[in-house]
Amino acid sequence: MRITALAGGVGGARFLRGLRDHLDATGRHDTELTIIGNTGDDITLFGLRVCPDLDTLAYTLGDAVHEGQGWGRADERFTLAEEFAAHGAEPSWFALGDRDLALHVLRSQWLGHGMSLSAVTARIAERFGLPDRGIRLLPMSDQPVETHVVLDRGDGPTAIHFQEWWVRHGAAVPAQRFVAVGMEHATPAPGVLDAIRTADVVLLPPSNPVVSIGITLLVPGVREALRAATAPVVGVSPIVGGAPVRGHADACLAPLNVPVTPAGVAGLYADFLDGWLIDTTEDAAEDAVAAQGRYAVRRTDLLMPDRPTAARLAAETLDLALSLRAQANP
Repeated sequence: MRITALAGGVGGARFLRGLRDHLDATGRHDTELTIIGNTGDDITLFGLRVCPDLDTLAYTLGDAVHEGQGWGRADERFTLAEEFAAHGAEPSWFALGDRDLALHVLRSQWLGHGMSLSAVTARIAERFGLPDRGIRLLPMSDQPVETHVVLDRGDGPTAIHFQEWWVRHGAAVPAQRFVAVGMEHATPAPGVLDAIRTADVVLLPPSNPVVSIGITLLVPGVREALRAATAPVVGVSPIVGGAPVRGHADACLAPLNVPVTPAGVAGLYADFLDGWLIDTTEDAAEDAVAAQGRYAVRRTDLLMPDRPTAARLAAETLDLALSLRAQANP
């Protein structure tokens, strides 16, 4: 079986680790899992290229992540960050640990030597043992794309990098809109479109619908491939009880005038979505989502406080996808 997933950082990584745990526990060791990671969060810091979502996916699926925060390396040290601070180096709002920095140094060196981001990502994935678990990690594009946020602080519109808005300001400054800088030059990374076209199942883990999955959908050809996919496309709502499970998805949905509800998020995928999981606490949401069109809705507990619950949620998501596939191919 071939599974393809579009994912952002923490939520997507935890869900996909749960999926791989479920597949291993049920003896489906030969299942191929291809992950298309968002690179719109990428940023250059201290002269180094940082790919937050790709790194979080690699660390989490490679059992090297800091479990408490969901990003960064376990057993991290901050010797270099302390030295940066002693020199008054900026930015001071984005903490990079020593192990993390070592990876960014190598990535920047490899990219500087002419390697593509896809080749660099494959090398990093191998370092963390992802191929041994049947996991292929792809960037959405090899061309640099950066999400910027347009704000109005009272003296007219100004744009800052998404990471500054998200990390430094905690998404507390209202965004007017998001701009994918460089998207006009982007093409899907090698293997991205084929992974969608040849998949038996396509999954959308609970990632930010605007700046994670939404940015990936802007890469030319990706959304069209999903519309044309013969595999069922099944997503998991990142919203529970009118609020994001994690992060600031509500602040990202506001500029789009999209309600912070499962139905609101599902509407962003309505042109290709076949199945949608919402939380058991949602009442009218199920009817609202189902009324929008052609996809099935299943209610379950969407919270993933640990690996077993993530595996359970992934199993239910896969079960819905496989049931839809069976209906389409009796």
